[in-house]
Amino acid sequence: MNYKKNDTLILKIEDMGKDGEGIGHADGYALFVKGALAGETVRVRIMKIKKQYGFARLLEVTEPSPHRTTPLCPVAAACGGCTLQHMDYAGQLSFKEKKVRDCLVRIGGVDMDKVEFMPILGMETDDAGVAAEPWHYRNKAQFPVRSDEQGNPVTGFFAGHSHRLIPADDCRIQYPLINKTVSLIINFMQTYSIPAYREAEHKGLVRHIYVRRGYHTKQMMVCLVINGTFLPHASELIEMLKEIEGMTSICLNRNTSRTNVVLGPETELLWGSPVIEDTIGGVKYQISPLSFYQVNPIQTEKLYQTVLQFADLQGGETVWDLYCGIGTISLFLASQTPLKKSGRVIGVEIVPEAIENAKANARLNAITNADFYCGAAEDVVSNLTKQGETKADVIVVDPPRKGCDVKLLHTIVQMSPEKIVYVSCDPATLARDVKMLGAEGYEVKKVRAVDMFPQGGHVETVVGLQRKSM
Repeated sequence: MNYKKNDTLILKIEDMGKDGEGIGHADGYALFVKGALAGETVRVRIMKIKKQYGFARLLEVTEPSPHRTTPLCPVAAACGGCTLQHMDYAGQLSFKEKKVRDCLVRIGGVDMDKVEFMPILGMETDDAGVAAEPWHYRNKAQFPVRSDEQGNPVTGFFAGHSHRLIPADDCRIQYPLINKTVSLIINFMQTYSIPAYREAEHKGLVRHIYVRRGYHTKQMMVCLVINGTFLPHASELIEMLKEIEGMTSICLNRNTSRTNVVLGPETELLWGSPVIEDTIGGVKYQISPLSFYQVNPIQTEKLYQTVLQFADLQGGETVWDLYCGIGTISLFLASQTPLKKSGRVIGVEIVPEAIENAKANARLNAITNADFYCGAAEDVVSNLTKQGETKADVIVVDPPRKGCDVKLLHTIVQMSPEKIVYVSCDPATLARDVKMLGAEGYEVKKVRAVDMFPQGGHVETVVGLQRKSM
């Protein structure tokens, strides 16, 4: 390889990486180019050289892709959030579908000729069939707060792979009222000289502005994350926030540690309710600041309907949900007609607060055919087996990005369900786990991607696996 840093060259982009970066080859050497699309010819400058591959900066698009478009957000290129705003929505959906398929084939060893690969569910309609745009969909925002060069508080998002703040006060994927709420809090900080957090010194007060909104209920929650114990002029802030439509909960979270984790261990209710409510498929859920809840409510309904479709419940089944969180999937399935008549759901989660939320959500909906247990899934299953609880017709897993724990996969195989429904936010770890399950007698029957994150590179996937006939 004869190239070096700062060399410029013309590159043909042949493919795209997992986060949407363009990939081209110069004399066989792979170069990753943020902002370039497959099929384009571009002029780039090499920025970093490694043994097998390098990174280059996009200087000019000389032959654009038909899917190239102008980003709506003026800081889209700098911000680390929306990596695909320069691609039209049809192109984004094709890219995500291809990413899922490629991972299942290359990593999972899946023969896609034997699989029903269903079209990706994009954000063209909401759960009522009304037209929906792939913008302003997020129901949760975590805005870091820092100071500008003049010492004024500003908010925005960190640039990719850094802690360099890109100021932004009108995020195009956040619900508009969330943006308005954040701007109001920044104005409050300016009015009362409330200092923003200074990460390098671990000084200053306000670290993050955390906002959640219920899509169907329109209830709003604001949680200020502070590097301290006390928020000056809190009563004035409360009076300002109470005027916002749907304001239901105002909280203060204390995080005094040097950490990248947004929320600290202690949350104080300043005004209103400690939770907000929202619904998915008619099931109500209470959401606290610490609760995991999908960020795209329109697409969440489609995701859960896909889980229900792949589970193909007839009634009388015992369904295990082994990463149940606050019980969103568990209670959605338990509320469906087949299981309401006869059948049950057993939810397992290692986080105690999440299990308490799940139980409260079951009571809120008067759902009596769902039980929740706290602990590592393999331990809970072992204990329940000793008590004679061994039936598992369907197992649902919705793990974090790192995928399923190996012990859990072995536990699933030992439980020997007829069907497994795997929900994943990372096609690579999904494919890895599918490969192991395939070696243990489970074959992929159905796959469907769901676009939960328009304008970004991530994609949610539902895979239906069936136990092979012996």
